[in-house]
Amino acid sequence: METPPLCEYRYHDGFEVTEQMLNDFKEQGYIIIRNLLDQEELQKVIKTVDGSDAITKHAYNHGIDEKGRKFDRVLWSHPGHDVTGMVARSEKVAGTCEKLLGGEVYHYHSKLMMKPAKNGGTKPWHQDYGYWYFNGCLYPDMMTVFIPIDPCKKENGCLQILVGSHKCGRVEHKPDGREINADMKRVNDIKKICPLIYVEMDPGDAVLFHSNILHASDGNMSDTRRWAFLCVYNRATNNPTIEHHHPRYTPLYKVPNSAIKECTNYTDMTGKDIMSPKSLDNTISNINFVLAKTTSLTLKIHIISSKQIVLRNLIPSRDKSRQNGYQDKATADSFRLV
Repeated sequence: METPPLCEYRYHDGFEVTEQMLNDFKEQGYIIIRNLLDQEELQKVIKTVDGSDAITKHAYNHGIDEKGRKFDRVLWSHPGHDVTGMVARSEKVAGTCEKLLGGEVYHYHSKLMMKPAKNGGTKPWHQDYGYWYFNGCLYPDMMTVFIPIDPCKKENGCLQILVGSHKCGRVEHKPDGREINADMKRVNDIKKICPLIYVEMDPGDAVLFHSNILHASDGNMSDTRRWAFLCVYNRATNNPTIEHHHPRYTPLYKVPNSAIKECTNYTDMTGKDIMSPKSLDNTISNINFVLAKTTSLTLKIHIISSKQIVLRNLIPSRDKSRQNGYQDKATADSFRLV
């Protein structure tokens, strides 16, 4: 099967989502935007995620592959007022997603994915909607913006995508030893018609992909770690039907792109509602294990676990803090995970 050319574009002053970009996202399931963050913006993000432990102290192990390799992550519900929050609320990120999805979006969550050098784990084939389906999201009107903090190359486990696989619909996800992943029989059939590409990117680039696109990543045995900052969005019209560990519809108050450079908050994570195994009684980190042991009750257990998270870990939050004049009004009536 011939490998198709990448659906790639370059960010520039006056950047607009074109008809070709819309068509690529619709038909291929992704687009790459080179230099989405310029060097100054990128360095501010790096200072935020790697200049202190304000975010990384909340890291937990997200998975261990069959060779004992791992990768960690930090997950948060709301953008907050720090530099990463300005990125998530910016026109170049959130605004672009609104155009690609065809309507208002809200911040579903963000995360820092940390695949270490030498011992970075694999992530088998899966669809994000393969999981979010169980959170009461009735439509796959959801997407991810994946922004590398480090170079993402084949050698250190860059993202792999099956081009156009989002058109195959939601694939059943089954226990795969240590976690829940897409049914490999189905994936192997899809591989016969949807070409595989390696999404190699430099720091500050971004790949924006549909929630039903099949994607994976290999392990990292190189000398270079692979960190990435991901922002996830859901259509406002796709409000989840159940309470769960990610937010239901919460208005997203976007900021101009200039807010990223104007922001000087690198350490105050107020309003982000960062999740951690300790605060969630390990429910999040153990959910894949529980589901893997109880295949026939996957849906039931997931819903029960989500309700337990809500009942035991949510308290009202009335955070009115501001940063550089930009108030995230979404936190005013939100809930805080503790």
